[in-house]
Amino acid sequence: MSDYILEMNNITKQFTGVKALSDVSFKVKRGEIHCLIGENGAGKSTLMKVLSGVYPYGTYEGDIVFEGQVQKFNTVNDSEAAGIGIIYQELALFPDLSVYENIFAGNEIKKGPFIDWNQTITEAGKLLKKVKLKVKPEVLIKDLGVGKQQLIEIAKALSKDVKLLILDEPTAALNEDDSENLLELLKELKSQGISCIMISHKLKEVISIADKATILRDGKTICTLDAAKGEIKENLIIKNMVGRDIEDIYPKRPDKKIGDTVLELKNWSAYDIELGRNVVKNANLQLKKGEIIGIAGLMGSGRTELAQSIFGNPKGYKLDGELLVFGEKKKFKHTSDAIKANIAYVTEDRKGDGLFLIQDIKSNVSAAHLKGISHKGILNLNEEVKVGTDYKNKLHVKANSLEQIVGKLSGGNQQKVSLGKWLFTGPKILILDEPTRGIDVGAKFEIYTIMNELINEGLSIIMISSELGEVLGMSDRVYVMAEGAIKGELDISEATQESIMELATQ
Repeated sequence: MSDYILEMNNITKQFTGVKALSDVSFKVKRGEIHCLIGENGAGKSTLMKVLSGVYPYGTYEGDIVFEGQVQKFNTVNDSEAAGIGIIYQELALFPDLSVYENIFAGNEIKKGPFIDWNQTITEAGKLLKKVKLKVKPEVLIKDLGVGKQQLIEIAKALSKDVKLLILDEPTAALNEDDSENLLELLKELKSQGISCIMISHKLKEVISIADKATILRDGKTICTLDAAKGEIKENLIIKNMVGRDIEDIYPKRPDKKIGDTVLELKNWSAYDIELGRNVVKNANLQLKKGEIIGIAGLMGSGRTELAQSIFGNPKGYKLDGELLVFGEKKKFKHTSDAIKANIAYVTEDRKGDGLFLIQDIKSNVSAAHLKGISHKGILNLNEEVKVGTDYKNKLHVKANSLEQIVGKLSGGNQQKVSLGKWLFTGPKILILDEPTRGIDVGAKFEIYTIMNELINEGLSIIMISSELGEVLGMSDRVYVMAEGAIKGELDISEATQESIMELATQ
């Protein structure tokens, strides 16, 4: 029996003349956690779709060898029957069904022609114990958090006697505790002989969990790093991912020119009528011209609620306190009022709230400021092309053309389009909510560089981020939130991960 449970040999996959994968080879040992790393668009997800049968046999070149046998998967059901389970970043659960119904959906336990619900609930309970999830099988999926839903996806895969588990960005939407629990579970499954492939942009997680790490770049295999040889190091991963050394992922601004206050909050509160409580409590904050302030805090601390309360209050909070923009008191009734006051907000949820995924690049860039490409209420489509081209070039959006559908772009390029959409409104104050969530290290560096360029052009930025390294690397000052309140303000010269976390957990 081979040491390798999986061998993907010389895989090539093309889409309308474009090579997404070019002669990629990739091996996974039995009982191994193998991370697959690369920039957005490197070919990671495409390779896993070839493996799982999403792209069937005959649509690619090369061989898949699983359990010593060449495989010809035509559907996902074929790969599942062989013992391969894949869990995508967007979870595929039925929110209005129970946990046990979801775990055995499509794989029902039957007694004769009928589903044996008693046995289904019993077996679901066993699988929940296996993934260390303490919930009742009867609970509805919609009543559970994302972290628990992720574990249910794994339980669902285990119900099919999985031998190789593939996880695509499994911790992207999880908080630190849920992420840690998931990684510990993967180690536990490894001890039970289950092999695992994990796609991740979070290099700290890769370093902590991977036995091996294979890096793809531009659809090609670059190298495989071995933890046993001490090769899985951040600098070595980054160098191979992007094809160059990034000495400092957070580019510096040598000539900082901090000016007068452009936005100020005084005793600012936001009451959520639906929740029946304040989501922002007596916040006092200042933003100055040419400055990046970081807003740090744990999930649920009120950071996004603070941003939305400033940006025209789209959630309809009951607001109290003072908002001053360039020294003038403001009371925005709508987001359009905030835009007129030269404020823009790039949401943390670019797919749900930030972009029209089924439309092209130029339509998305112009969407927030149609007046800018209109004359007497009629859109000037030539002007839309010009504007789209300007922002595509300025923000280095990698796409075949302006007509490319935004939903088909990588996460990093989607984020650039979302940023371009709001820059076209001509803001002087830019709120960035989780600006680099779900994008790779190379794209992060590009976003940070763009932020610095915007500051040099005279903008001021409020940056909300869950990544402490990002907060410390890009901010001039840091405000820390907990339970809706600002617990402290730190100059970047005195801010550390420890001092931020101390305030965030008060």
